[in-house]
Amino acid sequence: MIRINLLPHREGKRKARREQFYALSGLIAVLAGLIWFLGYGIINGYISTQDNKNAFLKTQIADLDKDIDEIKRLKEQTDSLLSRKRVIEALQANRAETVHLFNEMARQVPDGVYIKGIKQEKDRVHISGYAQTNSRVSTLMRNLEASPLLERPDLVEIKAAIVGKRRLNEFDLNVFITRQTTEDDKKGKSAGAAAKDKKP
Repeated sequence: MIRINLLPHREGKRKARREQFYALSGLIAVLAGLIWFLGYGIINGYISTQDNKNAFLKTQIADLDKDIDEIKRLKEQTDSLLSRKRVIEALQANRAETVHLFNEMARQVPDGVYIKGIKQEKDRVHISGYAQTNSRVSTLMRNLEASPLLERPDLVEIKAAIVGKRRLNEFDLNVFITRQTTEDDKKGKSAGAAAKDKKP
């Protein structure tokens, strides 16, 4: 019987497999390192790009904040100038108010009524005086109501009084001045009315 020794052949096979395993492990390690390096580079690139975008956005936001502050400052200046303009227009429209008031009172006071005092507080005018009869006071109030300058006469008090040995009726009443409206007031009123109409 012939005997064949297979040990050297098996040992050679094992050695070849071992070398193949080490080569394959090395190749896998190199590939893993290469993949890690590529992934790290790509992710870093994305992060760098996003950082640049964020920095750009921050710069733009800072510029917009400056613009908004400037717009607010300009709006405040505009509002201040408009309020001054309204005050000047109101003063302009009502500067001759006292003269018109006295002229209107001279026109509207009927015979038998004597004015003792006139006091104005903003739109309200307080009138005190004497009348021969109560009907004269009623006539005065009707005349004031019909006046284009005055409105809403309101009798505060009427009482009997003796003046120079004559029996008269002393009265106190309030009346309101019809203010002349400026163009801005008219626009504001029309805008307010339109807003009310839009509400359900």
